[in-house]
Amino acid sequence: MGKHKYFVYILGSKTGTVYTGVTNDLERRMFEHKHGLLDGFTKSYRVNMLLFYEEHDYIEDAIRREKEIKAWRREKKDKLIASVNPHLEDLASDWFASD
Repeated sequence: MGKHKYFVYILGSKTGTVYTGVTNDLERRMFEHKHGLLDGFTKSYRVNMLLFYEEHDYIEDAIRREKEIKAWRREKKDKLIASVNPHLEDLASDWFASD
């Protein structure tokens, strides 16, 4: 059996809203976010730009990290994002063909 990877990710919106999540398939999850297939917060607030992600080998580690980041103040989340993505570019902007 192949080794799974798990991802903690932070999405942003054009209005500055952020969302932190965890998944075992980042590409599929981004497709769902970008095409409004997931009802809830990210769809309601159009939070669909991938600003940050990190990979983990174990789901327990990914969930622990997601909870840690969710508990942070906004300034600390912004610093984490800026450490790898200083221009706040959508890291998944070219993952899918244009509709």
